[in-house]
Amino acid sequence: MLNKQPIGIFDSGYGGLTVFRSIADQLPGYDYIYLGDNARAPYGNRSFHTIHQYTWECVQMLFKMGCPLVILACNTASAKALRTIQQQDLKNEDAAKRVLGVIRPTAEVIGDYTRTKQIGVLGTKGTVQSESYLIEINHFFSEVKVHQQACPLWVPLIENGEYDQPGADYFVKKYLDQVLAQSGQIDTLLLACTHYPLLQEKIRAYLPAHIKVVPQGDIVAESLRNYLQRHPEMEQNLSRNGTQEFFTTSDDTSDFDYHASLFFSEQVISEYIPLK
Repeated sequence: MLNKQPIGIFDSGYGGLTVFRSIADQLPGYDYIYLGDNARAPYGNRSFHTIHQYTWECVQMLFKMGCPLVILACNTASAKALRTIQQQDLKNEDAAKRVLGVIRPTAEVIGDYTRTKQIGVLGTKGTVQSESYLIEINHFFSEVKVHQQACPLWVPLIENGEYDQPGADYFVKKYLDQVLAQSGQIDTLLLACTHYPLLQEKIRAYLPAHIKVVPQGDIVAESLRNYLQRHPEMEQNLSRNGTQEFFTTSDDTSDFDYHASLFFSEQVISEYIPLK
C-alpha cells in the first residue's frame, strides 16, 4: 500500500483539468487527486451560500482521501467560497490542512502583462458579481483599470462539447465585443474561468493581434511551486509516487472520461464518488 498524501484539485466540472494539466507538467512526481462536482455543475449562476456549501463538501471529500492541500481550480468557488473556508471552516479541521484558490495568484501577476494598464476579465456571472478580481488586482496593481465581462453561455457550450463548433462563434464574439466596448485601451484579456482555454482559438480569432489572451494554468502552477518552496512543512508531507486519480460526482463516468480527456490532453479514467 502506497503511503499517499496527495495534492487535491477541485473544480465544479471539467475546467480545473486545464489547471491540473499545467500543475502536473510543472510539478511532476507528486500524487494528485482531481475531483469534479459534475453532478451539480455549473456553479456560475448559483448563490454564495450554495457555492460555499457545495465547495466545502467536496473539499472535505478530498481531505478524507488523504489530501492535506487542496487547490480550488475554479474561479467561481475561489470567489464565493474560499474566504469562508479559510477563515471559518478550517478552524475545525487539522491545523496543517490548507485550501488555496486561483484568483489571488493570478491577481499577483496579471498587471505585468499589460502596457496600457487596462485589462479585461472574462468570467462566469458568479465570479464577476463577486468583484474578487477588481479587489485583488487593485491590491497588487492599483494603477491598472479592470473591465469585467460575464460570459454565461461559454461554460455550457464547453461542457456540452460545442466549443469548437461554428455555433459557438456567435457567443464568443458577442462577449468579446462587449468587453472591448468598455475601453479601446484594453490590451490584455484574462480568461478568469478554467474552462475558457478550450475556447482560446476562437477567442484569438476575434481579437486584434496586439491583445494578449492570458489563461491561468501556468500562473497557478508557478504559484503552487513557490508556495511549496515557502512552506517546506507542507512540501515534506506530500507523497511522491507519481499517481494521478480522477473522481466525479456524476454517475456517468464514461461521459466524464470523454470530456475530461479533452481538457486534460490525455486519457482520463475516473471513478464515481457519491455526494452522500
